[in-house]
Amino acid sequence: MLDPTVFEGVLVAGGEARYGAGGGDHVDFRDGVFTGPVTGKGDHHHYYYGAQRPRAVWPHQVGVIPPRAGCFQTRAEAVRLREALTGGRAAVLVGQDTVRGQVLAGMGGVGKTQLAADYARTAWQAGELDVLVWITASNATAVASGYAQAAVEILGADPADRETAARTFLAWLEPKANATPCRWLVVLDDVTDPADLNGLWPPAGPHGRTLVTTRRQDAALAGRLIKVGLFTKAESLAYLTAALGARNRHEPAEQLTALAQDLGHLPLALSQAAAYLIDAGIGAAAYRGLLADRATLLADAAPEVLPDGQTQSAAAAWSLSVERVDTLRPVGLARPMLQLAAFLSPNGIPETVLTSAPALAHLTRQRAKDGSQATPQDAPWSEEQDRTPVSVTADDAVGALRALDRLSLIDHTPATPHQAIRVHQLIQRAARDTLTPDQHDQLARTAADALTTAWPAIERDTELAQALRANATTLTRTAEDALHQPDAHTVLYQAGQSLGEAGQVTAATAHFHRLTETTGHHLGPDHPDTLAARHNLAQWRGEAGDAAGAAAAYEQLLADRRRVLGEDHPHTLTTRNELARWRGETGDAAGAAAAYEQLLADRLRVLGEDHPSTLTTRHNLTYWRGKAGDAAGAAAASEQLLADRLRVLGEDHPSTLTTRSNLARWRGEAGDAAGAAAAYEQLLADRRRVLGEDHPHTLTTRHNLARWRGEAGDAAGAAAALEELLADQLRVLGEDHPGTLTARSNLARWRGEAGDPAGAAAASEQLLADRLRVLGEDHPHTLTSRGNLAYWRKKAGDAAGAAAALEQLLADQLRVLGEDHPHTLTTRHNLARWRGEAGDPAGAAAAYEQLLADRLRVQGEDHPHTLTTRSHLAYWRRKAGETPRA
Repeated sequence: MLDPTVFEGVLVAGGEARYGAGGGDHVDFRDGVFTGPVTGKGDHHHYYYGAQRPRAVWPHQVGVIPPRAGCFQTRAEAVRLREALTGGRAAVLVGQDTVRGQVLAGMGGVGKTQLAADYARTAWQAGELDVLVWITASNATAVASGYAQAAVEILGADPADRETAARTFLAWLEPKANATPCRWLVVLDDVTDPADLNGLWPPAGPHGRTLVTTRRQDAALAGRLIKVGLFTKAESLAYLTAALGARNRHEPAEQLTALAQDLGHLPLALSQAAAYLIDAGIGAAAYRGLLADRATLLADAAPEVLPDGQTQSAAAAWSLSVERVDTLRPVGLARPMLQLAAFLSPNGIPETVLTSAPALAHLTRQRAKDGSQATPQDAPWSEEQDRTPVSVTADDAVGALRALDRLSLIDHTPATPHQAIRVHQLIQRAARDTLTPDQHDQLARTAADALTTAWPAIERDTELAQALRANATTLTRTAEDALHQPDAHTVLYQAGQSLGEAGQVTAATAHFHRLTETTGHHLGPDHPDTLAARHNLAQWRGEAGDAAGAAAAYEQLLADRRRVLGEDHPHTLTTRNELARWRGETGDAAGAAAAYEQLLADRLRVLGEDHPSTLTTRHNLTYWRGKAGDAAGAAAASEQLLADRLRVLGEDHPSTLTTRSNLARWRGEAGDAAGAAAAYEQLLADRRRVLGEDHPHTLTTRHNLARWRGEAGDAAGAAAALEELLADQLRVLGEDHPGTLTARSNLARWRGEAGDPAGAAAASEQLLADRLRVLGEDHPHTLTSRGNLAYWRKKAGDAAGAAAALEQLLADQLRVLGEDHPHTLTTRHNLARWRGEAGDPAGAAAAYEQLLADRLRVQGEDHPHTLTTRSHLAYWRRKAGETPRA
């Protein structure tokens, strides 16, 4: 007989809220598909995210091309750019080093993005492209996210696993023999650091083109550099003449030439000046006079050396435009709105952020402070109205954005709501430079409040989540000190959590590693926020595959929380919960169960029997008792827990439904497969009613129902149900989603059980290739797939090849998982059995004798796997002619 099933269950990471110092367990184990390795035959994943997008039809555009600037000038650089991109070469647009003695190295505002946008738009409209991808490439994460979004839209990739999707897109760009040619253009706009593109450069090819805009000129930027400088005198004059002429305004050429000289021929400053002349109705000479006066005043408020190569005249042009825009309706709101936007991403701010409650409160305070509050027309004046500020509405905030757009201080494009507001970095820096230190820090915290308010609790919209993360990154880079005073702001934790939930677990780990360092520096190593950052670092370290490292980190954190917070503090109890979980994930189910038993006693004492965290601890204890071999005890405990959750939470609460799922599972594990199937059938009806047909937990329940139908003897029915489920998972989750891969694994298993071992082996081989590509060779589920493939090869008749494959697998499991891990012991069990079946009963008996000693030590004498090993040892001893022993 084979080893009893070792199912990888559904853990509830009982973790504290990852958004700050506050804590508390997660409500429950995530409900999962209990399909773990049956002698290496099954496995279990339970990650479910949003729905997969359909594949796009060419031509297709990904990302938003910035709108064309008014009176756009066709420049010599545009011609060189088209020549450079002929034949699939990469081009890099950089800011010119020095122009006429002004320090403009890498300076923003010279028009690099506009040139790139003009090229992309022209090529697209001319039908020269099949695929156009525009990415705001401010850092490596943004580039990878852009590639992932392209893979989601173009290839139908899994939106949950962004890292794999990004790699898939780059691989798709590689030229392939006999493939339909795809004429693609990838634009990486605003690259901050060339090192961010290591491993992320699009491949060279006869049909592909890459265009990069950056302020840098490093040698690492491969390709042909096209230096983009300021406007020439002729271009400046042509631009100002066209911009004013479009509004039937005409100025003497000598005045416009002088004005361009005053503004240093910077395209950004010229556009602001033209907008001001038109809106204010003044002439160029008068504007130059205002500009000169304003520059003198600004010198006192600015540092001696202006940042980012700014000139006083450019800042003066901004100051005049802001002064003008603040007089437009809604009066007094444009300046504070611009100051708030100055802390967020220049490449796109969601409108919901700048119309959120914290943003509106900021605008209300500033309007009251400036005495510029508006009252409805024809409304009677009252003394009370004079004292009480009129609350700013979302419509007022949008009006302020429109006013800023009118004078070219921002670009407001409501049609792209996730990147509705773009502000040039030069304007942002100038806006921040006018603030006092206290104003600067207060505005930074307000921007953080606005981000967290706009951040959805469940990130169904991946593009919005990506935009919010980009804004949090800019805010942190701009005002990191302010975000740590008086404590670490929630947005710092929210951004890292969002990375992890988007599938970017490596990036999430790096984020919390950095946050642990910064909170420790600003707040001290024992501050609750520093401890919270360490908690989240350990959590994502485990989610990234390092269970042992997570357990070690939680053990160190527990010692510090006990010392700082005390034995009974909720965060201390939460850390104990997580430590127990990750110990179990390393293979020590009995140790995890013992730790949860001790934790339950303390939570009963501290929190009471009906507290959600107490109920969660009971759930976790039940789970690890079952994993440790006591399925009947786990079923009984789940039945008691279900009664309490029905009483406390109600029958339709997600945690109640999860308890029903796990009760069905443990009943099946205890031997009642038909009862488990019946319970899952009832649960499926309720989950469809409560959650909907495509909800992850509904799909999970269908998976579990199929499994227990198979365990009850209907292998063909299980295979048919899994085939239907797989079609829905491909539609909802995508082909590379862990849940989809698990369904494929179990479909192969039940096809084999139904009598097609060769088909099961072929399916397992295809699955192994995909898991190697998606997860890597040392991932536990990849190792499980290797065991499954070996099993079905043997069933299909290749006993020698299967045994050799299992020997290689054992070596890797010993290296990756350790000698006492349950999966390692299972592989040893199967190797021993196959040795006996190959004609070596004495060798099989000897191997089982060694395995029994280890199982007695690791799992105990009453564990089902220990009992199975005893039975097999006795069998092979008899086969070897030995006298039976007690």
